[in-house]
Amino acid sequence: MEKNDQTQPESGNMTEKTDNSDDPNELFEHFRFVVDKGQSPLRIDKYVMAKIENASRNRIQNSAHAGNILVNGVVIKPNYKVRPLDVISIVLAYPPRDTEIYPEEIPISIVYEDDDVIIVNKAPGMVVHPGHGNFTGTLQNALLFHLRQTNPGNTEIKPYLVHRIDKDTSGILLVAKNEIAQTKIAKQFFDHSIARTYIALVWGNFDEDEGTINANIGRDIRNRLIQAVCDDESGRIAITHYKVIERFGYVTLVECRLETGRTHQIRVHFKHIGHPLFNDESYGGSAILKGTTFAKYKQFVHNCFNMIPRQSLHAKSLGFIHPATRQYILFDSDYPPDLNGVISKWRQYILQTE
Repeated sequence: MEKNDQTQPESGNMTEKTDNSDDPNELFEHFRFVVDKGQSPLRIDKYVMAKIENASRNRIQNSAHAGNILVNGVVIKPNYKVRPLDVISIVLAYPPRDTEIYPEEIPISIVYEDDDVIIVNKAPGMVVHPGHGNFTGTLQNALLFHLRQTNPGNTEIKPYLVHRIDKDTSGILLVAKNEIAQTKIAKQFFDHSIARTYIALVWGNFDEDEGTINANIGRDIRNRLIQAVCDDESGRIAITHYKVIERFGYVTLVECRLETGRTHQIRVHFKHIGHPLFNDESYGGSAILKGTTFAKYKQFVHNCFNMIPRQSLHAKSLGFIHPATRQYILFDSDYPPDLNGVISKWRQYILQTE
């Protein structure tokens, strides 16, 4: 289960907060309240505003309109009045970051766009949002430029992030264009109802054709910049399903389906089972882990590393319920050139050595 930080407010109400502040891939906050026995009737937006620091009434009302506020397990209307011992659950999309974002003319691949969402096929090497030394050149800068160009005169329009993928991971990314869409999609991430598949090239061969990795993930106590598998008390539940697509003897191409979206989840999980991602420097995949000792083979692998100078991971598809139409839609993408190239190179190598 996700860890809960519990506090006891002065009123005596029980508050549990389950957020993703340590897991920025999923951009939402979750709160749970048990109303005090002596609570008088009060509109739920006013009640929640008093409980959540820096939560605006507009943000809370957006959450209510999106169906993200449940009382005793039932979705309520914004004018609902809380009663003693009500159990309130609310999912909020993260507010805009404090970092000032400036529009920048940067080429990006937009797969789909309407009034509510944008689907981008992110190139490897592009940071999703400003911060941590990357204040320019991000996807958010590029999207802001795009939106200003397509909506001239509207200086208020901006992209609303609902999740992210690593800088060096390529592939499909979903972005909202308004707060209501952002809030509705945030609930889908919280419910783990977003369908996501990734393609990874990993070291080693597998005895089985498919499997599931169920291992909690938290920050590595020896290196705060990376994640690690840890025990139930210090980690967050993480589940990855995988199946083999193609075997190349010393490396294997796998499809991964995420139930959860923890930071570096696929990279951590495959390292944990002894199959680090090909050329993943942070998780031990940038050394020659399988194969022969021949110099020709070593040169071949290093040539492959040069072809894909990043972890071999691509966010191939993403499916979700559209926030406005309520229809399920699925977006897919082709392999990027670097991953496609290294797969072809391994395929040729195996054919030549058979």
